[in-house]
Amino acid sequence: MASCAALAVCGQALVVRGGSRFLAVSTASSDVFSLFTYDCSTAEKKPEENKGEDGRPMDQGSDMILASTFSTSGSYFALTDDSKRLILFRTKPWQCLSVRVVVRRCTALTFTASEERVLVADKSGDVYSFSVLEPHGGGRLELGHLSMLLDVAVSPDDRFVLTADRDEKIRVSWAAAPHSIEAFCLGHTEFVSRILVVPSHPELLLSSSGDCTLRLWEYRSGRQLQCCDLASLQEPVEPQGPKRFAASRIAFWAQESCVALLCDSLPVVLIFHFEASGQQLAFRQQLTFPHRVWDVAFEETQGLWVLQDCHESPLVLWRPVRGQWQSVPESAVLQRLASHLRGHWAILEGSVGAADGFRSLYKATFDNMTSYLKKKEERLLQQLEKQQRRKSPPPGPPGGTKKARSGPAALGC
Repeated sequence: MASCAALAVCGQALVVRGGSRFLAVSTASSDVFSLFTYDCSTAEKKPEENKGEDGRPMDQGSDMILASTFSTSGSYFALTDDSKRLILFRTKPWQCLSVRVVVRRCTALTFTASEERVLVADKSGDVYSFSVLEPHGGGRLELGHLSMLLDVAVSPDDRFVLTADRDEKIRVSWAAAPHSIEAFCLGHTEFVSRILVVPSHPELLLSSSGDCTLRLWEYRSGRQLQCCDLASLQEPVEPQGPKRFAASRIAFWAQESCVALLCDSLPVVLIFHFEASGQQLAFRQQLTFPHRVWDVAFEETQGLWVLQDCHESPLVLWRPVRGQWQSVPESAVLQRLASHLRGHWAILEGSVGAADGFRSLYKATFDNMTSYLKKKEERLLQQLEKQQRRKSPPPGPPGGTKKARSGPAALGC
């Protein structure tokens, strides 16, 4: 699964990543000089043990960042890369605390609410936990699925670990005893791309999938509360746009009770309002962009930050104005952030024109019936032609058949 540029915001810290590097800046107007960059290619490499016959390492990673996240308070930041490493940072001030080896390439990670551990989900379906307080400690296997994991989340009280996999399932496991499964949230018909526990209602879960739906769950019971068909909500943007898509990001803004859904491979963001009284989502607006949107994230005091494939304006800010979401006019903060990104555009260059990251996860479909019916029709035509030839023997030579002569000469010996 390809990894393109991504955005993360916590408090007033904003991180933009792409390829093997990331850039961290502050959105505070007073913090003009705060800037931190990191390149995974310069990080400590694990010793290569398995080598091929030619003496070269058998499995060399590209150092590309695969997943990253902030802790709840924003005090920590963690990422995993293609070289099978988990890198932990302190953010106040920015400092790399440790570089640890993971068993397999990872697809998602999250901090526990207590910020004592970071949970890492990998391509084989396993979840490992790593200590934050002991930054050089090894990982511990917590749970496993039979298929690739695409996302992992933790309940705000740290009681449950929620995992989403390629085989349409969302599993709710007890954190203290991960082998004990509390419930499954079943209903998606394609891979589950993203899950998010609603911060203002910790008993509820949002999930998105390759089946073009956004679903709301009461996850402890596995009960589905709502299913939104995104294909029916999305206004046509491109005549030849994809017929199926998945959400690559679900973001929640507690201040306005808003949900932003970024549709992968489409330059649109869908805005929903979460109605707490009825525990329902109400579609409000579709935000359309002239460029591909890489990622979105809410900042509680500002609005929706949008990272897009545009060198002149890589970062834009949207807010609701009298019930309608609008782009915020360029401010000094926006100009400073955009200037930083333009100055480090090499971080994002590898994501320009990148393909849909979920394309390879869809179920393979084979239209065997069409070829079967075609062969059957050809076989029936051949049988019909044979029957017609038997009923109508071919005509004799020209001039007709000769009559047998009567008499002794006709009898022969």
